[in-house]
Amino acid sequence: MGIRAIVVDTAGTTTDLSFIKDTLFPYSAKALPDFLKENEHNVLVDNCICDVKDIALEPEATLERVIEILQQWVAEDRKSTPLKTLQGLIWKQGYARGEFTGHIFPDFIDAIEGIKQQNMRVYSFSSGSAEAQKLLFSHSDGGDLTPHFDGHFDTRTGNKLFKQAYCNIINTISLAPKQVLFISDVIEELKAAEEAGMRTLQMVRTQGQRTGTFKQISSFAELTLDY
Repeated sequence: MGIRAIVVDTAGTTTDLSFIKDTLFPYSAKALPDFLKENEHNVLVDNCICDVKDIALEPEATLERVIEILQQWVAEDRKSTPLKTLQGLIWKQGYARGEFTGHIFPDFIDAIEGIKQQNMRVYSFSSGSAEAQKLLFSHSDGGDLTPHFDGHFDTRTGNKLFKQAYCNIINTISLAPKQVLFISDVIEELKAAEEAGMRTLQMVRTQGQRTGTFKQISSFAELTLDY
C-alpha cells in the first residue's frame, strides 16, 4: 500500500526551532498586554480569556492577571489552545506589519512542489494553532507555500504525544494508516504516530539530537516515497 499523504511537523522539521523560540515567542510575549487590552471585546479574544481563567482555575481573574498567566505560559511553552490561538492572532499582526518573515528550511521549500507533483497530499501538524501554521507558510522566506498544503492540524486534533491525535488525523483525511507518512524530529511523536499505524520518518538536522530506531533523513532532499 503506497503513501498518499505526508504529515510534517513544524519546529525542528520544516522550520528552525530557534525562529520560534527567539523570534515568535518573544514577540508574542511583548505584544500580549497591549493586544489583549485593545481586543478584549473581540469575541474570539474574549473566549480565549475565559478559557484561560477556566484552565487556571481563576474565574475572577482580572485582565492584568490573565496577562500574567499567559506570559508565564509563553515562558513555559505551555501547549494550551487559548494561548496558541492568541499567539496566532498576535503573529498575524507581526507578519502583516513586516516585522518578520516565516523561517522555513530551504530544503523543504525546494522539495514541496516536487512532492505535490507526485499526487501526494501534504498536511502540517503542530502545537501551534492551524492559523499560526498558515501564517508561517504563507509569509515564508520562500514566499506563499500554502497552495501546496491540503490542511493543517493543531492541538484541537489532540496532543502530539498521544496515539489518538494521529488516529483523528487519519479519520479526518480518510486514508488507511499505512498510506500516511509522518515526519518529525521528536521521538515521542513518532512513536505515537506509529502506534496509530502511520509510517514514520525522523528528521535529524543537528548533531547530538535524540534518535530512535526510525528511518532517518537530514533534509527533505533525501526524501523518497518508495515505501
